[in-house]
Amino acid sequence: MIGMSAQVIDGKAFAAKVRAQVADAVGKLKSEHDLVPGLAVVLVGEDPASQVYVRSKGKMTVEVGMKSVEHRLDVDTSEADLLSIIKSLNEDPTIHGILVQLPLPKHLNEDLVINSIDPAKDVDGFHISNVGLLGTGQKSMVPCTPLGCLMMLRDHHGSLSGMDAVVIGRSNIVGKPMAQLLLGDSCTVTIAHSRTKDLPDVVRRADIVVAAVGRPEMVPGDWIKPGATVIDVGINRLDAPEKGEGKTRLVGDVDYESASEVAGAITPVPGGVGPMTIACLLANTLTACCRANGLDEPEGLTA
Repeated sequence: MIGMSAQVIDGKAFAAKVRAQVADAVGKLKSEHDLVPGLAVVLVGEDPASQVYVRSKGKMTVEVGMKSVEHRLDVDTSEADLLSIIKSLNEDPTIHGILVQLPLPKHLNEDLVINSIDPAKDVDGFHISNVGLLGTGQKSMVPCTPLGCLMMLRDHHGSLSGMDAVVIGRSNIVGKPMAQLLLGDSCTVTIAHSRTKDLPDVVRRADIVVAAVGRPEMVPGDWIKPGATVIDVGINRLDAPEKGEGKTRLVGDVDYESASEVAGAITPVPGGVGPMTIACLLANTLTACCRANGLDEPEGLTA
């Protein structure tokens, strides 16, 4: 094929647009209802990547006009203490979203902790109740990363109805909820993973490919159907000695160079799905606040 190259889906620009929509809606809630959406983030331990995330979540929460609360706990915090903080946040009417930053230290039971969050405040969408609601097509809190992917796909295609979608990866955080969302938009959905037979052939029939396996550059261009839309959820750090000693570069689960020559549209890494995740966290907090107060949900910011 002669020099065809994919349209790049700019997640950074799209996320900025979503944050502006959220900020606008937050302003209206303040002026019309005297309400301020509140997001509480709980961080246990000193994981450097988690600390960066939490800082940037807090900063963006404040930027869109919301209340931001952070609980930073020692790495050896007991389960009872963590659950008691979550209980107080569940009961606090000024907090509409609660997020416990994962991964948690090994001595804490992640499932137990997540399922102690009030499902209506579970802005990560990981509570079993929200998973069940999503799976049965009811109103729920939807995990941020797949919600961001869905928004980008809807923005690019308009309707997704009848499209053939392949999700590579079956995690509870991305793969499974992504498949549910695509089903909800009337796609024909296949969930593929490391054990899938003839994975390249399965991927080749897809109009939409969502790669979420966590394996650097695993999906080459010759797996992509010409003109397909490729959403790359992977964030993998590779050594980059060419940039200097100890330097790394970020790559996705898709080999961007070869895939962008075949695909119709593709998200880059970095600058694709990543920025959408925090934007959707803010959107979810806004949605939770509206629902808690019996107000109309913001349009275009939910599944």
